[in-house]
Amino acid sequence: MTRRATLRLLLALSVPAVLAFTPLRALLEAGMRAHMLVQYPLLMLAGALAVSAAPAQAPTARAFARCNALGIGGLTLVAAVLAVAMIPRVLDLALVDARIEALKFAALVVAGAALPASWRAAGAVVQAFFLGSVLPMTVAVGSIYIDAPVRLCNAYLLDEQQRLGAELIAVAAVCGAAWLTLALYRHAGRDAAD
Repeated sequence: MTRRATLRLLLALSVPAVLAFTPLRALLEAGMRAHMLVQYPLLMLAGALAVSAAPAQAPTARAFARCNALGIGGLTLVAAVLAVAMIPRVLDLALVDARIEALKFAALVVAGAALPASWRAAGAVVQAFFLGSVLPMTVAVGSIYIDAPVRLCNAYLLDEQQRLGAELIAVAAVCGAAWLTLALYRHAGRDAAD
């Protein structure tokens, strides 16, 4: 293993450990926005770093590639994990039940590990289908968080829930616009090469 790969693996292992066993966990989980928009992406990043440190010809990588034709298996896993992770009851349970918290950590790390290879394997059509499922779901959840007249999470205040809803909609819009811009740029580059 190269020094760079070793460093990525150490970072991948340390991120979940720091997020789980230091005061940073309580700090991030004290606010609904930090819980979903900071902790979740950091856990997924840890999974992506762990996979990037593994050799491409590792047996697990080959086995995953066999069940991940066109990235569909991995992207389906990512979509399912994100859908469950945005449920208000899951947020509440993760704060009071260590088993749910451990499952949340593990699921987000695994989703992060599946995402890079699945994204690369997927072409523009599969990527568009994935984003066409996940981004509207994110907007719908954001709208529910904004429009709900009561708190959906017992652990978080209504005004924070509403701010998170607006931020989820903004994140979905930025991700969709960024992907569309890159897809059009790549398509224009291919046309220019022909």
